Amino acid sequence: EAAIARNPDIAIAVARVREARAQETLARAQLFPTLDASAGATHGRSVNPFGQAVEGTSAQPLVQTAYEVDLFGRVDDQVSAARSAWLASEAARDAARLSVAAATASGYVTLLALDARRDVVRDTIAARGESLRIARSRSDAGYTSQLELRQAEAEYEAARLILPQVELAVTRQENALRLLAGDVPGAVARGGSLATLIAPPLPDQGLPPELLRRRPDIAQAELMLAASDATLSAARKQFLPSVRLTAAAGAVFNSALPDPITIWSAGGSVLAPLFEGGRLRAGVETAAARRDQAAFAYRKTALTAFREVDDALAGVASLGRQRTIAEAQRAAIADALRHAGNRYRAGYSSYLEELDAQRALLSADLGLVQLRADQMNALIALYQALGGGWSPRP
Repeated sequence: EAAIARNPDIAIAVARVREARAQETLARAQLFPTLDASAGATHGRSVNPFGQAVEGTSAQPLVQTAYEVDLFGRVDDQVSAARSAWLASEAARDAARLSVAAATASGYVTLLALDARRDVVRDTIAARGESLRIARSRSDAGYTSQLELRQAEAEYEAARLILPQVELAVTRQENALRLLAGDVPGAVARGGSLATLIAPPLPDQGLPPELLRRRPDIAQAELMLAASDATLSAARKQFLPSVRLTAAAGAVFNSALPDPITIWSAGGSVLAPLFEGGRLRAGVETAAARRDQAAFAYRKTALTAFREVDDALAGVASLGRQRTIAEAQRAAIADALRHAGNRYRAGYSSYLEELDAQRALLSADLGLVQLRADQMNALIALYQALGGGWSPRP
């Protein structure tokens, strides 16, 4: 909610919606007549035909109106294009909101995964610290060599080396989330852990393809195609004549006249292009090319949407199977570590067996944390690919 409310990218998209709405209002204003008022006053001295000096004051207020008759629908096409562009900007704003929401959710899952990695590393440090204590006691008593002691020390320090790396990643991820929320760098409050996140279930009957219709990027591409169609139609109608009606009314006040004189005029004009040096034809060709670009962009957006949904579904299914296998692998490695530790403490094997098992368990634990995060992120990607979820909307 904080990211959607304060994210700079969303704010930019909202401002673009206001701009497009104003452009639509500007285009619609051409359907109405214009009304202007003017007034002028002069005071001067001149010579009349009898050679006498005459000094006088005059004023002339005037009201003018003009109206272009949209005889062939060119202005309507321009209004339609502006309206489609306005609606496309709203779809772009929705796409920005969806993208920021998905990025924030994914970033939060990544942050919880880093917290889980830090917990694994801390547990590993504690376990290897205990192994180091045992190795040092056995070395002091003469039961083991200095080689095993140094190996235990090296593995302990290796685990400690991972911790500051994870803590640095946590700080950077917190700062990234704060940036998404339009805030300065700092700590991010947690609502739980990675293990407490509940994955939303997918519907048993599958995902209907019409859910793609609510993707805002598809709506934006479709509306941009409609805008380019209307722009092309308006460009073609530039070849047709335009009709313009004008009228004016006012009065003349002069100190030499006993009463003001009213004046008025009314008229119309027809403007038909005869020779423009190819300007109108080039405008049509430009509009046609942009219309083709919008059509191909719409097709590409739709195909990309289908691919993203299919990739996300495959990712969710594959990561679910991988997590099941990884959990079984982790259980087997943990049991192997327990046996290796018992054999080492009983003197039946060297420390190398326990060392290999410790390394394998650390790798398995970190891999399982990553798989859990990837599984949640795959669901977030599916949520975004379907335009905001997979539950039917009214």
